Amino acid sequence: MRKICTLELLSAKRVQSFRHIREEEVSNLVDSLTAASGEPVDLTRMLSTVTSSITSRAAFGKAQELTDAFMVVIENISVLDQVIEDHKSRRRAGRNGDGEKEDLVDVLLNLQEKQNLGEMFLAGIETSTTVMEWVMSAMINDSRVLQKAQQEVRQVYGGDDGKNHFGEAKLDQLKYLDMVIAESLRLHPPLPLLIPRENRDKNVSFGSYEVSVNTNVIVNAWAINRDPRYWTEAERFFPERFVDCPIDYTSTDLQFIPFGAGRRMCPGVSFGMKIVKLTLASLIFHFDWKLPAGQKNINMTGCFRATLRRQYALHLIPITYGRVLP
Repeated sequence: MRKICTLELLSAKRVQSFRHIREEEVSNLVDSLTAASGEPVDLTRMLSTVTSSITSRAAFGKAQELTDAFMVVIENISVLDQVIEDHKSRRRAGRNGDGEKEDLVDVLLNLQEKQNLGEMFLAGIETSTTVMEWVMSAMINDSRVLQKAQQEVRQVYGGDDGKNHFGEAKLDQLKYLDMVIAESLRLHPPLPLLIPRENRDKNVSFGSYEVSVNTNVIVNAWAINRDPRYWTEAERFFPERFVDCPIDYTSTDLQFIPFGAGRRMCPGVSFGMKIVKLTLASLIFHFDWKLPAGQKNINMTGCFRATLRRQYALHLIPITYGRVLP
């Protein structure tokens, strides 16, 4: 499944072929936000919708009917996780041998399919939405960073050019936005604990550790990304730390692995990051952003579902760029 996705569905050429879909759906998002200018919006849901629409059209050629279905699935991931954990607990307790019939979840667990399906799902809608939520939250909480990112994107795209057609052609020029996204990923990786891998061949040594054959290994990406031995002021949101550090999500540099590393890294990185960068650039080009009345900053508490998401939905007020409120 991974090989098919990497070589066929998520190849660089195929991802680029979906450019018009990304541009159209992000333009629809901008239209919706423009209509709501000056009023609080549930940006979490809107980001989920645009990501779902892009993914649905790219994968199936359809948008709205599948987007609605995807939203139901995303909102109920925690329930699905609990069902799976209940089955695992029952299996560990040996109760399946007491005459209980296996259901579909038991069969899937037996076939080890959950991991494969989970990787495919997380590489798409949930992960991209999560990344954008955290980036917007971090920028709203740091006006210096937001203003600097807005200045860059508005300078690159320029007045009427960007307003008439905000496309992907100039995204490569947004170097500071790249740093902002990378810094947010460092502090808030969508998968803080990477998907477990089993050492199947032979005993392997890592420094002073020995991993025996048939042992499952879980990499703590969250801890690596915040390790003070590798990151100065590791807990601080400071995008400029990447000025002299090339940003490459496919690199084998293991001090920064928001999507894993090597052959087993997330196969949907290229597809997802195209959505993330175009959407974020559009949001800060077309709009200024305010917090709802009475709110002084964004609560950065996270919760773990399929990914490490914000605990609370992100509600913000978009102000169309250039509009003066009464």
